[in-house]
Amino acid sequence: MREMQTPAGRPHVPVEVRRIPEAQLVRITWDDGHLSEYPFAYLRGWCPCAGCQGHGNEPRHVPASNSDLIRVGVVGNYALGLAWGDGHDTGIYSYRYLRQRCPCAACQSE
Repeated sequence: MREMQTPAGRPHVPVEVRRIPEAQLVRITWDDGHLSEYPFAYLRGWCPCAGCQGHGNEPRHVPASNSDLIRVGVVGNYALGLAWGDGHDTGIYSYRYLRQRCPCAACQSE
């Protein structure tokens, strides 16, 4: 898995975030040059809000019936807020969480 932190100990941050509706992807380019592509359904299923995840310690994938991503917004200096076609918009996807969930082959193999 890619390093989750910079040499200074700070989490990596995106330098570009793109919503690509025709491919049903969110593409994030990180400050270390790593490229992450998240399918909409993957992100919706890994929504970090308490309603989707419950109050347990282990994150779980929860399939949703509508994974159309309507809007991507920035939350402070640490996260993205995603609004979905089913009206769900309470998940705050921290940059650390997104980096940990990168679905690329290099990150999944580690």
